[in-house]
Amino acid sequence: MSKKPRKTATGAAPGKAARAALAGPPMAATKRPSASFGPGAEERIARALEAIVAHLSATSPKTSAADAFAQADAFVWHPDGRLAPVPHVSRVDLGLLKGIDRMRDILIENTERFANGLPANNALLWGARGMGKSSLVKAAHASINVSRKPAERLKLIEIHREDVESLPALMDLLRSSHFHFIVFCDDLSFDGNDASYKSLKAVLEGGIEGRPDNVILYATSNRRHLLAREMIENERSTAINPGEAVEEKVSLSDRFGLWLGFHRCSQDEYLAMVKGYCGHFGIKLAEEQLEREALEWSTTRGSRSGRVAWQFTQELAGRQGVKLGGKQSSPSS
Repeated sequence: MSKKPRKTATGAAPGKAARAALAGPPMAATKRPSASFGPGAEERIARALEAIVAHLSATSPKTSAADAFAQADAFVWHPDGRLAPVPHVSRVDLGLLKGIDRMRDILIENTERFANGLPANNALLWGARGMGKSSLVKAAHASINVSRKPAERLKLIEIHREDVESLPALMDLLRSSHFHFIVFCDDLSFDGNDASYKSLKAVLEGGIEGRPDNVILYATSNRRHLLAREMIENERSTAINPGEAVEEKVSLSDRFGLWLGFHRCSQDEYLAMVKGYCGHFGIKLAEEQLEREALEWSTTRGSRSGRVAWQFTQELAGRQGVKLGGKQSSPSS
């Protein structure tokens, strides 16, 4: 008959007691030695974390450029290499742009040729403020896309004036896409010793790679030569070879093959803009009273333009309790 193992005085079997003795007290099992950081330890940790982040970024799935461009018809370019989609572009209906019929027809024809893969020119829309230069660009883009399939739609990319130096990076991103792009810069001008215009010159014409065939540039400005008049006069008066100095700065606008000038509207054109807005939004007012109030509004503003007409329309709609629905935006620049 087998004998059971003899228990100790505490009642524990010898094997378990031995294991408990080897393990030591419970606190000793959980106690950790204090960490000691030598010189440069924080820098080593930071490098290790950066390596981990880089590895995770490299292995994570990325959205292709084609998928990104299919998300929307308009984007805003950020100099860090990011294109932010714009689901709803703030624009005015093409039919509401009055007094610029000739410029409208020329720009739409140029844009349509480009969208169809035919040769077209970069366009500079310059002239009086508030006459619908940027509104025309956005309206032309929308009108071209009305009857196009998703894979054939024209894309509009806005680049801010201060980000012009990043244009070459944007061109590299767009070059390999099958879509066609309008790169649009609103209120483009240069002051002082700003040399970023040279990046624009290289992209328009003159660089080794040049402008991609699927990209066209549209810009708006209040200045025909994109430079303040005093800058040009200073060059003439201070340079050793004033003609060469002026040519260097003025040559930028020459890179735009299409110049469209916008001038201040007449009284009849201004009233046609007001009536067009009121008719579109269902604002009711006797014609004689509408004309009188519209002219008074323009007199207090000291100018007549599409922007002034829109501001008067908003004032009138607010007084009558008519909601504009947020579908339109003011003609700008």
